[in-house]
Amino acid sequence: MKALVYHGPGQKSWEEVADPAILQPTDVIVKMAATTICGTDLHILKGDVPEVQVGRILGHEGVGVITEVGSAVTRLQVGDRVILACISSCGQCSNCRKSLYSHCLHPEGVAGIGWILGYMIDGTQAEYVRVPFAENSVYKVPDGVTDAEGILLSDILPTGFEIGVQYGHVQPGDVVAVVGSGPVGLAAVMTARLYGPSKIVAIDLDGSRLARAQDFGATDTVNSGEADWQEQVLGLTDGAGVDVAMEAVGIPLTFTMATQIVRPGGHVANIGVHGKPVELALNELWIANIVISTGLVNTNTLGMLLTLVAEHKLPAEKFVTHTFSFDQMLEAYDVFGNAAANDALKVLVH
Repeated sequence: MKALVYHGPGQKSWEEVADPAILQPTDVIVKMAATTICGTDLHILKGDVPEVQVGRILGHEGVGVITEVGSAVTRLQVGDRVILACISSCGQCSNCRKSLYSHCLHPEGVAGIGWILGYMIDGTQAEYVRVPFAENSVYKVPDGVTDAEGILLSDILPTGFEIGVQYGHVQPGDVVAVVGSGPVGLAAVMTARLYGPSKIVAIDLDGSRLARAQDFGATDTVNSGEADWQEQVLGLTDGAGVDVAMEAVGIPLTFTMATQIVRPGGHVANIGVHGKPVELALNELWIANIVISTGLVNTNTLGMLLTLVAEHKLPAEKFVTHTFSFDQMLEAYDVFGNAAANDALKVLVH
């Protein structure tokens, strides 16, 4: 088969590799119908994730059809069309029993981390992939759900919802601000609407992404490149600050921005993946009674979100802006790696 192989920082190729095989009784083999590229893949290619070995097949999102099942798999069968969760979890350990799948104690590679596809084991940017713990890590796709919709449920919709909306404890009537209008930030904007906030404020430097945020459900937009951006946000809250501030970029500046606009007693939900330490002004924040949360997605809400997508309550297909075939994988990386110049959100590779 062919796959996207990591050959060290800055080096990748679409090349022939060996087909995957069943290694454990709980495995399945999936023929990939569609995959996509995540910002985490770009971090790996930059050398920011040194644990990833040379020769690793990248990718942790996908939709496909099961072609082979392990001897312990009873609830899945050959021919099932499935969404692959970005988190692989046994469903049996103490963390999984608390739905903390992101810290499954029995994954392959690193005990206590459920993200292994495209990280510790070969991933989904390939024609075939082996999925461990399949019965707890793939979801059957209902009729009528397209690849473009299903692919968003592997990672970004659950991430925005779980780590932004749920960890931020969004309540009906809240004013919510999302700093960063990339794919995950827009996922938080879209799914925040499920809890009935009075306002959803999208904050970004890019005017085109702010315009798109309104299409995803933002009631207000603020360009953070303007000198009075903070005053604009506070003006939407009568000066009190937002109830929930979500950080969806992953740099120190945007995290600090989130702490500057949250009201006393509010929540700061950090969604972004940070590669550098962040200075926390605890000397100013301690008295404000705010809650700061962080997290790696569990995908325990994937099934619920899939139902909403299937019933057309969440227009997930809006995220896909570019489509490629598998033999255009390198071109897809070029487009996604220069997302701002190409006005790209998610790319569908099928």
